[in-house]
Amino acid sequence: MPKTSSLAPVLAALTLGAVALAACSSVSENAAAPTSTFAATLSGDVNQTSAPAGITPLGETNMERKTERPQAPSKLVVTDVRVGKHDGFERVVFEFTGDGSPGWFIDYDDKPTQQGSGNPITYKGSTALNVNIDGTVYPFEMDMPDPHIGTTEGTSESGGFITQVVSSGTFEGRSQFVVGMNQRHPYSVQVLRGPTRLVIDVLAAT
Repeated sequence: MPKTSSLAPVLAALTLGAVALAACSSVSENAAAPTSTFAATLSGDVNQTSAPAGITPLGETNMERKTERPQAPSKLVVTDVRVGKHDGFERVVFEFTGDGSPGWFIDYDDKPTQQGSGNPITYKGSTALNVNIDGTVYPFEMDMPDPHIGTTEGTSESGGFITQVVSSGTFEGRSQFVVGMNQRHPYSVQVLRGPTRLVIDVLAAT
């Protein structure tokens, strides 16, 4: 009479265990995928004139004044300004070097004036977002050269509505920029990390 191997039940159990572990591993990797996609969308900065598929405005948009106190202590320098045209909205990004989190005082102003001097700021358009970023310092306070941002061209040449972003300098811990447009649009303000950026999303007219 043939003998039944005592190893058969053990081998069967090991096979079932391996199948179960493989299934669990597959589920875990798939579950992590949406998080990675979401992070990539948020960090998808504005380095081009059109957005990758799926980019949407950040935060709640309206035409109200927006304010936020800076995280203390903050020591930031604006090193770059970028403007991008996306599906249904346009984005202005202010990128920083330094420590802390910026604050802001942002509102529409048809005739913005320079902080400190009170001189009128010349810009293209009929209205502008007067963007005041708090928690900033002069570049020499961080032993770095002046980035010389000046004026950043907008999207109007490619069919957009942001005409330009004019830098009006830094004064007493506040850096001022004017975002020119030809009419007022709802907008939102958010801070992103890695690197630190202040992001203004402006909805297109409906």
